[in-house]
Amino acid sequence: MSNILKHPSYTDEDAAVRQMRIDLAAAFRLIARAGWHEAVANHLSLAVSDDGQTFLINPRWRHFSRIKASDLLLLDARDSEAMKRPDAPDITAWNIHGAVHRQVPGARCILHVHSPYATALASLADPTIKPVDQNTCRFFNRVAYDMHYGGIADSSEEGNRIASMLGNRQTMMMANHGVLITASTVAEAFDLLYYMEKSCQNLMLAYSSGQPLHILSDEVAELTARGWEGKGAVAQAIVHFEEMKRILDEEDPSYAH
Repeated sequence: MSNILKHPSYTDEDAAVRQMRIDLAAAFRLIARAGWHEAVANHLSLAVSDDGQTFLINPRWRHFSRIKASDLLLLDARDSEAMKRPDAPDITAWNIHGAVHRQVPGARCILHVHSPYATALASLADPTIKPVDQNTCRFFNRVAYDMHYGGIADSSEEGNRIASMLGNRQTMMMANHGVLITASTVAEAFDLLYYMEKSCQNLMLAYSSGQPLHILSDEVAELTARGWEGKGAVAQAIVHFEEMKRILDEEDPSYAH
């Protein structure tokens, strides 16, 4: 198969891949509605092959609110000629998402955005998500912190560095940059991003009061974090995403085309 394929019609694809396209397209639309995107930048990707190397990603410089399932590019993370093709993705998309898909095959869905509150927190000298409420506890000791922003990711070296910083974490605060979320499915990644941004919002609002934070103990924070994990959390994430897709279906189903 060609290493980069843009399907004008995806009706010939496997039904599971078509559903992946629809789910990822829904995530673009929902992120745009929430205001978590950045102009025509930022990128979301989803592995469709068993080895995690073949993945869907948004076309270059397309606004999230206009992306449809059939617009998504199909790339091979091992393709050294990817950026020479006429429908090549944005260079930063290739460097970051290509590197993570190559190096962290378990990160099947990758959402990289500059959402307002996460980016604001990432701009502080201490961007740690401190356990001050139930939402922030979800991320207790579960976030990679990349404190070495190296400029726009227009080199493969920067993409590889970011991928190596992620390690075995699902979420990464990128200092002076934004946030990167990974998960097994679009639904789980979207749910993580939702709660990441809510957590950062809660924390930044608490900081803005000027009063000392009431930080929960490590024991309570860890207990609460574990409560977010397991089959129940996955089921809730799936329902959350399905409910959001139903809203899209009612208001603008064009994302699925």
